[in-house]
Order: sequence, then structure tokens, then C-alpha cells
Amino acid sequence: MVSKGPATMFLCLLLGAFTRGASPQQAFRVEPDNITVLEGAVAVLQCVVDNPSGMVQWVKDGLLLGPDTNIPGFPRYSMTGDPSKGEHRLRIVGSRLADDGAYECQAGRSKDSPGIVSRTALLSVLVPPKTPIFKEYEVNSIVTWVAGVEYRVTCSSGDAKPAAEIFFSKGGSPLSDVSHQVHSGSSEKLSSTEAVLRVTPQSLDNRKRLVCAATNEAVSDPVVVGFTMNILFPPQPPTIEGYKRPEIKAGETLKLTCISLSGNPLATLQWLKNGKVVSTSWETEDARGASRSLLTLSIKPEDNGAQLRCEAMNQVSPLPLMASVTLRVVFLPTEVSILGSSSTPENKQISLSCSTTPSNPPVQLRWWLGWRELTTTEVTVTEAAHGGTVTVSNLTHMARREENGLPLTCEAFNEVVLFTRSASLSLSVQYPPQKVWIEAPPPDSRFRAGTKVRLTCFASGGNPAPRLIWIKDTKSLKEGTQVASGKIVSKELILTTSPSDNLAIYRCNASNGSKSPALTAQTRLFVQFPPIDVKITTMAKEVRRGQTLTLTCIAGSSNPFATLAWFKDTEKLKGVDLGQKPAEFGGLSSSGKVTLVASSSDNGQRVTCQAYSSVLAETVNTFYKLNILYPPEFSSEQPSMVQGVEHGAVELPLHVSANPPEMSCSWSFRGKVLKPEGSPRHHLQAGGSLAIWNVSRADVGQYRARCQNPEGQNETHLHLDVHYAPSIRSLGDPVYVDLGATAELVCIADANPTPVGMFQWTWLGAEERSLEELELEPEAVGAVGRLRIQGARRAQAGLYECRVDNGLPPPARGSARLIVRFKPEIEKGMGLGKVAMPGDRSSPAVLQCHAQGVPSVQFSWAKNGAALDPDNPRYTEHTWHEGAWHSSTLTIANVSAAHDYATFTCRASNALGTDRLDIQLLSTSSPDPPTGLKVVSITHNSATLEWIPGFDGGLPQRFRIRYRWPGAPSALYMDVFPAQTPAFTLTGLSPDTPYSIGVSAHNALGESTQGPSVTVTTAELPLEEPPVVDPEVPRTEGPVLPPALVGGLSALGALLLLSNATLLACLFRRRQAQAGVREEAKKRRKPSAGNDYSLGEAVNPAAWQTLLDSYSERSASSGGSSMGTWPGYMPGHEYRPRLPPHPERAEGETDTSTTGPVAVPDSGFPARWLGPLAPHEYEDVMEPGIYEELGALHLQAPAPLCPGALPCQDYTGAYPWRGQSLAGSEDPLRIYNQVADMLPPGADEGLPFELKGELV
Repeated sequence: MVSKGPATMFLCLLLGAFTRGASPQQAFRVEPDNITVLEGAVAVLQCVVDNPSGMVQWVKDGLLLGPDTNIPGFPRYSMTGDPSKGEHRLRIVGSRLADDGAYECQAGRSKDSPGIVSRTALLSVLVPPKTPIFKEYEVNSIVTWVAGVEYRVTCSSGDAKPAAEIFFSKGGSPLSDVSHQVHSGSSEKLSSTEAVLRVTPQSLDNRKRLVCAATNEAVSDPVVVGFTMNILFPPQPPTIEGYKRPEIKAGETLKLTCISLSGNPLATLQWLKNGKVVSTSWETEDARGASRSLLTLSIKPEDNGAQLRCEAMNQVSPLPLMASVTLRVVFLPTEVSILGSSSTPENKQISLSCSTTPSNPPVQLRWWLGWRELTTTEVTVTEAAHGGTVTVSNLTHMARREENGLPLTCEAFNEVVLFTRSASLSLSVQYPPQKVWIEAPPPDSRFRAGTKVRLTCFASGGNPAPRLIWIKDTKSLKEGTQVASGKIVSKELILTTSPSDNLAIYRCNASNGSKSPALTAQTRLFVQFPPIDVKITTMAKEVRRGQTLTLTCIAGSSNPFATLAWFKDTEKLKGVDLGQKPAEFGGLSSSGKVTLVASSSDNGQRVTCQAYSSVLAETVNTFYKLNILYPPEFSSEQPSMVQGVEHGAVELPLHVSANPPEMSCSWSFRGKVLKPEGSPRHHLQAGGSLAIWNVSRADVGQYRARCQNPEGQNETHLHLDVHYAPSIRSLGDPVYVDLGATAELVCIADANPTPVGMFQWTWLGAEERSLEELELEPEAVGAVGRLRIQGARRAQAGLYECRVDNGLPPPARGSARLIVRFKPEIEKGMGLGKVAMPGDRSSPAVLQCHAQGVPSVQFSWAKNGAALDPDNPRYTEHTWHEGAWHSSTLTIANVSAAHDYATFTCRASNALGTDRLDIQLLSTSSPDPPTGLKVVSITHNSATLEWIPGFDGGLPQRFRIRYRWPGAPSALYMDVFPAQTPAFTLTGLSPDTPYSIGVSAHNALGESTQGPSVTVTTAELPLEEPPVVDPEVPRTEGPVLPPALVGGLSALGALLLLSNATLLACLFRRRQAQAGVREEAKKRRKPSAGNDYSLGEAVNPAAWQTLLDSYSERSASSGGSSMGTWPGYMPGHEYRPRLPPHPERAEGETDTSTTGPVAVPDSGFPARWLGPLAPHEYEDVMEPGIYEELGALHLQAPAPLCPGALPCQDYTGAYPWRGQSLAGSEDPLRIYNQVADMLPPGADEGLPFELKGELV
């Protein structure tokens, strides 16, 4: 063991000092390695530095990324780890191809250590291949190929890193015949791969999927695309099913099925018969991959040896695939026929031939007569179509009478096929009939023509049955039907007898075609008949008017003979009998004649010859139509007058006849021949009538119609009268007449027709007035209408309309003005003779003068009798005229009291006279009192008044109603709303009470004297309708209230009375307090007694006090607002509150003159209204909203005062107009004149607030 001495200790200290003096160097503990990441993944490059002293950063492809942990410009780059431990990893989020490159980790140089650089690390970013695409085909499509043909498929996948590998597979099996080629991608680090496949598909590849897959290191599963192969290949040869037997009978139904398997598409099938297509329908079964076609044939003999072939093919088959069968058809003869006649005379030979239609195999023939076989035959067999044969047998036989009717049969048979078929006919052996006879009426029978007679012929024996023929005289008849019954035949003939049957012989012959003569029988008929015909003849070829005509009538044969009669229409003529002579059918013919003189009226009439058989009571007629030639003749119905309407159409009719009817007619008017051909207005109608279109009054006149035919000519005249709507030809306008004189308005019309009442006169003034009111007399004679004015008055002046209506539209209208001339009359009236203006030279005065007069009025002005100088600039005159009214306005500038207060005279003059008006120009003053006060209407609680305003003193005036009733202590006042209205409805009156009512006026300068007054008595209160009483119901006595309940109700009533008394006491104290406040305000204002002009208006002191109190209260409540903002202020012409009346004070009465409370009896006013503390209250002068709640004020008639000056009734309804009204009261009816609806503009300008508006 070595001891540790001082030397050892020194060496340790020296080594430690040396170590502290040398600094450690920075070095890489972990350097980055090459890494590979997928595109979009996170890449981390490792870098750990020991003893880091310099700045550490990363370098990408030579670009310094900086020392910040969040690298600027590279938001996906960051350095992670603990720097204190030297960890500086580079983390890249969402790797991209741009991140692919070389990376280095660098530690910068420091004071103690040089810079260091790590080894280069490569970051490889793998990019998966894009989805492959086919160059020739669409992905996921169906591609049609033909089996055995080579095809090229190109598949490419681009922009992969590393380059994609491409391989093909078919139905899951890889394909090897593939060539690859790699190209650069969209950037230098990407590659695109293209692969080409050569493939030859087979039929087994149908519906398989051909897939192209691309892969590289970036994907775990390849990217796959593909398409489905539709391989076309031919089908297999067809097969035929259903033909199993070697032969088939004609008439059977053969069903064959053709089947073709496989093929894409499945085969199309068709059937051919002997090379001709018979069916092209087929069906397919995709599940089995087969095509199937069914052929159904109805076998016929001609199908023997026919070849049936089925062909199958599709679009890739080079040639049709076929299968066929050949038919062997067994068929029997369809018909056995016998040729030759089976009828023969007895003891003669008959020859017949029997043959069959073709058959396979051939058949044999044999003959039968009844049940006996005949052997005298000759048989031959020949070949026929479709492999068949025809058999023929000829028979010869001697016919006997006893064989007649036996069946003769030819039988065809084949024992091999067990077939038999036959044909039969009946053997007819001919021999003659044996007997014939007739059943008919007795020989002496007589028949009337038209009677039915039955004749029957019978015959027996013979073969064939005898044929019966009826013969009339020598003519064979076809009528009748032959009937056989056993060995007897008959034929019935039903006759409708006619004249030709008289003495006729009917014979019946019976024969059957044999050479034996016919058997016959006959009978004769006797028939009576009227004349066969009647004929009229004449020797005249043409008959003219006035000539003699002889007609001869010959009646045909009749049995017995007929007598003749003549008629012309219904007129019987006298004829001449010419006797009888023998005629046909054993009858007699009668004849006669008649002679007549022809006239034009006979033309077309019929002359009838009547042949009558008295035995038969029958008549035969004929007629001769008369054809009388005559010139044109006009009918008695031909009109001589025709009426038409102007602008319409009219027809001038012709009722003309002629023979010959072909005639020509011409028309003339006023001596001029009308030519309708080509005329736009005149048209010749059928029958010669003349149609005139667009008729005018110029067409009125006489028209002549002339008609002619080969026999001559004739003419007639027609007068055309044209009706037309009226027009006014003359109407004097204007018509002047002096006042009181006589004049007439003459209206001359042009019209057709001119009926009575055609003229109508109407006054066209502003007001509707009748001629009776205007005292006018209309009269009319023909086309002249007059309106006569006698004693002309100005009220009759104006515009009058003359209306002419004759029933044809439109009526004519014209107007004429009646001007009544009169001397000027100047408008004069209350207030028109005064004009007031201040004389301080501050304003002008306007003097107006209005006058009526006709003719025009001229004005002149004079001052105090001296004419005004027109050149004086202080005087300006304007004159205007409107109808009968004329106005002149004289304007005086800067009115001076010294110079202009005078009398101005307006003089109006015209040719008939002069009128004048004196107008005083005065200083402004109080108004004059109204005049003409009258009561318009009155009810039980209201009165409507009207008056005439007086002169307003030069200022806007207002009106006040004063009224009182007997026993009232003072009058009440009501201010009129609107202010200047000269009419008012006073409401709130008591029924059946007399009232004294007056009206006065006031303006800003004072009040007028009291105007006129009237006394009215209101109507009685209308009786109320009696209440509807329900049918009386038997009463049942109600329960009696318990005494305790009665006591409780009494106590409750007393409590209510006490509470009401307390409430009234509180109200009374409140009124006293308010009255004290008003007293103080009144003392400060010191109102004077009587009229107060301090503010330019005469107001009752109590009313003035009330106005000021109300305004003060309103101002206080609104915070001292001025008049412009006072919430209750409205212009007078818009504001219409309902104000209660106020009682009148005696002249000079003060507030303290009343010693106690006074109430208006039965008026509803509280007693303290007239007391010393509350002389006059206007509780309701407040905002408009309050007035809307007011009820009607109802003043009752006065009642006697009780001691203490209190009303005798209970103290209720202290404020009746505050939401309550008494029963029977009515709302006031406001009636205002139109002239007072609007105040003059600026009427209130310059007045204080108290004088603006209409409240008092």
C-alpha cells in the first residue's frame, strides 16, 4: 500500500488546474440517417449535439433553414427536442414531394468550438401511383369483343415515385403478354408507366372482368381498374323437337320446337317451309343460354313432302346453322261428286260419272240404287298433285217408273285406313200428269172493280210434279205460288178485279215438260167499274183575255155508263151532254162539252170534268188548267205609299202579274229612268221590286214602275216617304228681352215625321227648374217649336236647351241663351255700406261695389259727391265682369283719418239706367248688432237659430247667444262655434219651457249692443213607447225575508249614506280651497265692472275671471308653457269643444257681492257655483281629450228655492257633464253656414293669445 504524501496531493491539484483551463468541444452524439416516408406522413430527422455552444440549424439541399424552432417560410417544418440536451430533430408534417432531398444538421462556430456539419441524410418521399386509365376503353364499362380476335389494351398510371408496376389479369388469372414503358411524370422526380396487353378472348371469357393494377412501394394494395368483357361468339347448331311419327294426317296440328344453345348474343331463329320463311318469332332464355322457337302448323294435303327447316345465327355467325325435317302427309278425299243428270223419261238409259278429290293412298268407288249395288260401271285411277291420286267411276242404267225417287249413291272407301265417304242423288223418272180442275165463284156472280177474287187450280199425278200456269185470255200470268201435297199440286190466284177482268176468260194449264199435251180448265168473270179515265180536249192553241173557249170531256169505258158535270174551281158550269158509245172491256163511253169567255182572273184556274157512276156511287175527275194570255196587271194590294228610314234600306214592292210571266220592269224617278245595273244604291229585286240602299231624304217623291210582256205593257206609281232623325235648322242665340217685355225662343227643326210632343225645352241653370216654375209656355206647330216668355224676369234669364225627338235616334239638341236686359242694381245690405280701417296711414282700404245689370255696367267713384281724379296715385280701381254680375274695387293707399274718412259713392250705369251705393270709410270700432234673428227649428231640448251679421267694425267678429227662462236669476251665455257662423243650435234646454233668446256680436274692440231677441217655447218631452209586457203568469207568493236579513240590509244602506255624506264634505272643502286661490289671483288682476277693453274685447267679468283661472290652471299644469305649446290650444276654425253655458252677473257685480251660495234651480249646477268663493267655474275648459268624454248638458226648468237658497232635491249630479247626462237629453245639433266654415287667413294675426281661438 502506497501512502499518500504531500507529493501526491500536489500532482492532483496540478492536474485539476490544467483540466479547468481547457474548454470541451461540441460534437454529434446522433447524426441523421437516410429515411423514406409516404407522401403526407410525418418525417423526423435525428440530430443530437454534445456540448453545443454554437447555433444549431438544418440545411436542405444547401439552403439554411435557420435556428428557430418554427422555421420561417416552412410552416410544416419545426425543430423538436430539448435544446439543453443537444436535441435538435427536424420534424416535417404532411410530407410532400418538394420535401424530397438532402439534409444536414450544422452546429455553428462558437468562441470555444469550431462549427461542425453532420453527414448528409437523404429524405425520400414515396408517391403512390395514380388511378390507372385505359387508353382505348372506359373504366367499368362493358367492352364487346369477338372471340378469336386479338385485341390491344393500353393501361397507364402516372406521377408515381418510384415508377409504378402494372400487371393485367382476366377473371382473376394473370396475363403475361404485356410490354411496359416508363416515362417522366409531371415533375422531374415523378414517373409514369404505360403497359400494353395483347389478348385474344375466347367464348369462356364472356362476362369476365379484365383488370389493370398499378403498385409501387408507396402502397400496400395495388390500385385497380377494369372493365367487363362481352365476348361475341356463334351459337351451336339447332335441333328440332316434336316430329316423332313417320307420317301425319291432314287436318292435324303439328307443333315443332327449334332449340339453339349457347352463343353471344343468343341465336336468332327462323322457320322456312320449302325455302320460304313462315315464322320469325323466337324467345331466349338467358339463364340456360338458349334460343327457342315454336312453329305450329295446321297440316294440309299440300304439305305432303314439304321440308321444314330451322335456321340459327347471330351477328358473328359466318353462315346460318340449320336443322330440317320432311313431312309425309296422309290425306283422304275431301269430296265425292256425281256428274250427270239423274232425271230421265221412263224407259230411257241414264249415264252418270262419280269422281273423288286427290287422296293418299288411293280409294275405291262403288254404286248403289236404293239398297241394290249396280255393277255396270267403269273405274279409272290417275295421279294428282302433292303425291295423291284421283279415282273416277262411270255408270250406265235403264230407268223404270217404279225406280222414281230411289236414292242413287256413289261410295268411296279404303279398307286400309278405314275410310268411307259417299255422294247421293235421287233418281227422277219422268211421266205426264193425270187430271186438272178449277175452284171458282159461281158463273153468274157480279164483282165491283177492286174486289178480291180467289181462283184455285188443282192437278194430280205426273213426274215431275206438273207445272200449273194461269192464262188470262191469251196472256200468261205470273201471280200465284204452286203448292204440292202428295201427288196433288195446286196454284192459287188472288185477283183484285179491274175493268179488264170484265168478261175475261181465266184458264189453268198443267204440264210437266213431257211431250204429252198440257191438261187445261177455265172460268169467266163479270166486273162492274167506273170510267177508266176522263180527258178534256180543246181546239184552241192559245187563249187571250176576252176570247171564247170550248172544252170537250170524254169519259173512258165504264160499266154501267157514267154521267158528266163541269166545275171551274168551286163554280159549277152548264155543259152539253154528247151521249154514250161502246168502249173497251165491254163498257160504255160518255162525252160532253162546255163553253166559257176567258179573263185574266181565270189564268191558272182549273176547269174540272166529273164523271159519276150512280150504280157504283163513284166519281172520276180530271181538270184543264186555263192558260190565259194577258199583259201585265197590278194587284189591288199594290201599295201607293212606302215609308223608309234615312240611311237604311227600303224596298218599293211590285204586286204585278202577267201571262206569259216573263216580263221586264223599269223604274223612273222625277222623269229620269233608273238603271239598277251597276248602281251602288238601286237594286232590282226578283219580281220587279226596287230596293234602295242608304236611303236619304233626297229620295222622297213619286216613282213610276212600267212593266211589259209580249201581250202589252202597264204602269203604276208609288210615293216614297223617308223618315229621318231630327236636326235643328235654326235656333236664335242669343235672344234679348227687356225686363217685363215679351220674347220667344224659336227652334226650327228638320225632321220626318213631326209627331206631337217632338219639342222639349229645358232650362240649363245651376239649379233644376221646370218650365212651370219659370212660368214659360212651350208650343209647337209642325217642325217649329217656340218657348214664349211673357213679362220677362231676371230669374228666367239663362241657357235653354231645345231637344227635338221624333222617335228616330239620335235626338237633336241645341241651346240658346235668353238675356234679360235691366238697369244696374248694386248689391246693398247690412255691412256693405261701411268700411273700417285705421287712419294712421299704415294700411290701405279696399272698397267693393257689386252690381247686376244687362247690358254691361260701367262704374264711377266719387268722394263726398266729387268725382275722384283717376290720375291720383292713391286711388286704384279694378273692374271685372262675369255674366250679369259686375264688380269694381277701389283701393285707397295709406288711409289717413284726416283725408280719407269720408263717404265714397259707387255709381253703376248702363243704357237702361243708373244705381248708386254710398260707402262710409270709418275708423275701426266695435261691431254693429246682428239683425233678423229667427228660429229655424225647435225640439224638446234644443233650438236652431239664424241671424244676419251686422257690420264687423273692421275686425273679425264673433257671436254670443244670450238666453234665460222665467224665474232664472240671470241669463246664460253661449259662444258660437265656429266664431263667424250666423247660425247655431242651442242644446240642453228643458222640455215645454219658454225661453227668451238674443244674439250679440263682439270683436277685438268691443261688443255690440244687444241685438234682437225672440221668445220660443220648447216642445213637450216625447212619450216613451210602452214597454212590452210578457203574458201574465200566475203569481206565486214569494218567500218572506227573515227579520235579521232586513235589519242587515237597513244597516248597510245607512252605511252607504254616511260614506256619501263624507265624500260630499271632502269635495266641498276642496272647492273652497280652489276658490280661495282664485280669489287671490282675482285681487291681483283687479277686474273692472262692465265691459273690459284692456285686452280689446268686452267680456263678462265672471266669464273673464273663469277664462283666466282656467288658463292659469292649464299653464301651471303644463309647466308654464306658452300659447304655442299649450296642449289645449287649437285654431278656432278647427276646434269645436262643447262648452257649458255660464250664468250672467249683474252689471257691476263683484265677487263679494253675493253673500251666500246660489244655485240655478233644477239645473244640475252645484249651489256653490254662485257663492262668494266660487263665482263662476269652467271646469271643462281643458284639453281636447277631456271634451271627448263630456255628455250633453241638460238644463231643467227652475224650481222654487228652499230655505237657505239650496235646491229642494238631493245634492246629486254636481257635474252632470262629466261623463253623465240626464235621460231624454240630446247631443247638440251643430248647423253651420258654409260662409263661416273657414276663418279668413290671418284673421288672428297681431292679437294676444287670449283673443286667439274661440274660447270665452
